[in-house]
Amino acid sequence: MTRSPHEGGCALSTVEKHLSRLAWSDVWAGFKQLLPISLFVVVFGVAFGLAAAQTGLGDAATLLMSALVFAGASQFAALELWGEQVPLVPLIITVFAINARHLLMGATLYPWLRELPTARRYGVMLVVSDANWAMAMQALNAGKPGLGLVLGGGIALWSAWCLGSWLGLHFGNAIHDPVSLGLDMVMGCFLLAMVLGGHKSLRMLMIWIVAAGSSLLAYWYLPENSHVVVGALAGGILGVVWMENKHER
Repeated sequence: MTRSPHEGGCALSTVEKHLSRLAWSDVWAGFKQLLPISLFVVVFGVAFGLAAAQTGLGDAATLLMSALVFAGASQFAALELWGEQVPLVPLIITVFAINARHLLMGATLYPWLRELPTARRYGVMLVVSDANWAMAMQALNAGKPGLGLVLGGGIALWSAWCLGSWLGLHFGNAIHDPVSLGLDMVMGCFLLAMVLGGHKSLRMLMIWIVAAGSSLLAYWYLPENSHVVVGALAGGILGVVWMENKHER
């Protein structure tokens, strides 16, 4: 017995709603799933808190930056430009360049995020980082709901980053150089493992190829740090233009 087109459309709609689900149970599960990797985030938060204190940034400003910005690499870069006279334009450009990869993350999550109301959509994106994005994409490409991983996992990582920043202000001398311990490679290796282990599709492959290729060209021929922006923009634009067909998921 064959299914009518109408029945097939209803079944597909149910699948779409399932993948775009954002229930509190999913958020809590995502929070618990990202707790182990959050321990490494605490360590880097400690290093940032110590660096901020040594730079002369006040406790309240340090904690506010970690709570509102929630971007370790760009926060460390901001400290390099901090002083009595802060160069605002270079600071903005630097932070944008380092965080430009979020354009690519948003583009890859958009097929599922677009099913959410606008407020929820941008609320989820507020806590997107490398780790919870990678795990969410792996779940979504396997046909499982992933937005709870983004939000719940993001809350776990954000809490760990804020906690680490506070600890660093008061006890930072205990871990003053996480790079010497190899901890700077943890998040990068985690992200690479998630990407390589995820579902493969022509669309995702081409997005990564375009992002990597354009980033390399920019690294060779354009000013310093511009490769981050160029790679993220190229991959993000392709992800938006080449929308994923439902049968490709």
